Amino acid sequence: MSRTPRVFVHAPLANGQQLRLEGEAAAHLGRVLRVRVGAPVTLFDGSGVEFESEVLAATRRTVELAVGARREVNRESALALVLMQGICRHERMDWVVRKATELGVTAIRPVITERSVVKLDPGRIPARIEHWRAIAISACEQSGRNVLPDILPPLPVLGALGAHADATGVLLDPEARGGPDSLAAPAGTLCLLVGPEGGLDAQERAAALAAGYTGVRLGPRILRTETAALTGVTLLQARFGDLG
Repeated sequence: MSRTPRVFVHAPLANGQQLRLEGEAAAHLGRVLRVRVGAPVTLFDGSGVEFESEVLAATRRTVELAVGARREVNRESALALVLMQGICRHERMDWVVRKATELGVTAIRPVITERSVVKLDPGRIPARIEHWRAIAISACEQSGRNVLPDILPPLPVLGALGAHADATGVLLDPEARGGPDSLAAPAGTLCLLVGPEGGLDAQERAAALAAGYTGVRLGPRILRTETAALTGVTLLQARFGDLG
């Protein structure tokens, strides 16, 4: 049985409107999926709901849709989880954004660290944020999420710690003694800080611990940054969220 395709729409949706898709969304529906007149498509605009729709016309470049019934579908985790990811190599960072979105994080904060291999050009930061946001949108389309995670502006470690000062903090630290099972349930937002390739340096780790972050280790082996991030997110969602 084929799955109904899901498409994110940047403008607010309403029952009864007609919608014309162009660009990548239309190309995917028209050229890749080859949708026909009458085919169902699920639309969502990031507001937390989704809409049934039906194809009115389709070419390789444009698809016209009739927007139908609104559906209240909540697939968001009860855990407000912010992934503070030390910026890593492009394909690894893209992977983290995609998979963390699938796993239900609330927001992703790229963190600039001393050991980050990738050095962001300040003039290109808006383009990088849009790139990561596009990846998150694609992951929402695939996973069924109707709310996009926030892709927050990159900050240095100290700035990121300050920006989330009211949250409960967890630091992935191979030198820590306890694991995720040692954590108490957070009262509000939970921030998970993960270093880049090479990890956080001593001063960054000390700053996180001084800010009240609890260090946890993920077993006896040293994990790559993208593996550590997604393992940490999975364990926290299993313990406090909606996995399991």
